[in-house]
Amino acid sequence: MVPTMKTAEIVQIRGLLHELGVTSNYTGYFHASHAVLLCAQEPERLLLVTKWVYPDVAKRYHTNWRSVERNIRTVSQLAWETNRSVLERMARHALPNRPSAGVFLAILSAHAQQENHNKMTLPEE
Repeated sequence: MVPTMKTAEIVQIRGLLHELGVTSNYTGYFHASHAVLLCAQEPERLLLVTKWVYPDVAKRYHTNWRSVERNIRTVSQLAWETNRSVLERMARHALPNRPSAGVFLAILSAHAQQENHNKMTLPEE
């Protein structure tokens, strides 16, 4: 089976979460990976995460939006406490405070989009 673009994007996003120390034993790992995928595909979703992101993730995982937000906040805190320097590198600036769940999603989706852009613009050998 040839991986689809969506599958490749999820693999990339989960790689970013692993780089931050977030593993699949956290429910927020799955919630965050799907939320980042949605935000990378439609960045305007980041304007209203509680209306345009969390409900769609909640529907996919059969839970409510508050649980999604809490679980993403948990993995954001984990990333902040375990790999702050990596998170700041992805954000491309110092983070004086732990990012909110929405800011965490914005950082990861922007970083994923930048990585995809860099892959597409590399010169062929």
